[in-house]
Amino acid sequence: MTDFATRRTMMVDTQVRPSDVTKFPIIEAMLTIPREAFVPASLREAAYVGENLEIAPNRVVLDPRTLAKILDAVDISPSDLVLDVGCGLGYSSAVVARLAEAVIAVEEDAALVSEAELALAGQGVDNVVVFTGPLSAGSGKHGPYDVILLQGAVETVPESLLAQLKNGGRIAAIFMSGALGTVQIGLKADGVVTWRSVFNASAPVLPGFEARHAFAL
Repeated sequence: MTDFATRRTMMVDTQVRPSDVTKFPIIEAMLTIPREAFVPASLREAAYVGENLEIAPNRVVLDPRTLAKILDAVDISPSDLVLDVGCGLGYSSAVVARLAEAVIAVEEDAALVSEAELALAGQGVDNVVVFTGPLSAGSGKHGPYDVILLQGAVETVPESLLAQLKNGGRIAAIFMSGALGTVQIGLKADGVVTWRSVFNASAPVLPGFEARHAFAL
């Protein structure tokens, strides 16, 4: 019988805390939410490794260090409404649910949505609602949001998604340039989002967030 609780503690002690993530709510959430319950059965033994886990073609559960550092940077408060884009099987949403008032999760793969709903219900997470739809469209009718998280990388972020962020709100995304990626935090003020780089990370680019390249003859 695998001792996942011990692995979870090791994940926090060896991947999260050494990355200068010290906020107690984040530590507590990552110690509490069983990551193995939110990955495909074939990956449960690998649930606590320090790397992205592929859950579908070009879709991953972000590695624990990256997720923890993103959560540290956006500084979610207990009254926040959070949009979790590309929630996959729901791990990120379950962690964020312990930090925020409520989470609106968006996933475009209907099979992943069904599994995410089952996993979240199985863990008694009752302040997350998962919607099926294009990731780049977000969920405007439930916004505006205090925080928007993207569970994968981007080359560009549509203005229509940025419009769903409240003034004073924060958005986190991994911007990929070739094989190199940088997590950037955007802060919205007076309707304009200003980005700053915080640390390096990488992930596959989410569908709908690719840059449109102009072709010249």
